[in-house]
Amino acid sequence: MPKVALYNISGEQIAEIELNDAIFGIEPNEAVVHEAVVMQLASLRRGTHATKTRAEVRGGGRKPWRQKGTGRARVGSIRSPLWRKGGITFGPQPRDYAYRLPRKKARLAVKSVLSAKVKANEMVVLDQLEFPEPKTKQMLEVLGKLKIKEKVLVVTAEQNDNVQKSGRNIPGVKFLTAEGINVYDLLNYDRLLITKDAVTKLEEVFS
Repeated sequence: MPKVALYNISGEQIAEIELNDAIFGIEPNEAVVHEAVVMQLASLRRGTHATKTRAEVRGGGRKPWRQKGTGRARVGSIRSPLWRKGGITFGPQPRDYAYRLPRKKARLAVKSVLSAKVKANEMVVLDQLEFPEPKTKQMLEVLGKLKIKEKVLVVTAEQNDNVQKSGRNIPGVKFLTAEGINVYDLLNYDRLLITKDAVTKLEEVFS
């Protein structure tokens, strides 16, 4: 089982904890991680693109000229896709791009990224992260004492308003609960700062 240091908010190592090998110690599956990222990015697409078909463009209420005798090609409507400002054939229409991966694949992707974070020493575990009141200065002090200068994803076991309000104005800091952890955010942030309770919760959910 992989072992990592356990820190307090003063930046002092107070113990070592063992992590579940099935979650934090597997061989990362890059193909599944890629699938999970593509799925998440697809789900974020708004899908509001739209073009007008010949039934929706303006004009074309009558035949431009008579069928025969003019020497020109026969035309029924100026809304034809062949005409300038006519309708668009098979153009994009509003749609939902979201889809879901199989449950086993989605879980494997998260475990792969968590394991990669542990192997790269990019995961910092705190015994607890709580503030009596929301203050940005407090969160900056914690990050400073832990020597975290990169983009950091902070994961707690439960929603903590004081902690989130203390860090929401700091560039490069994002907060999630253990339930909301996902592949895209884990990859998008250089460091993972997670509480001991959140680790326990992840081990319960993914084991």
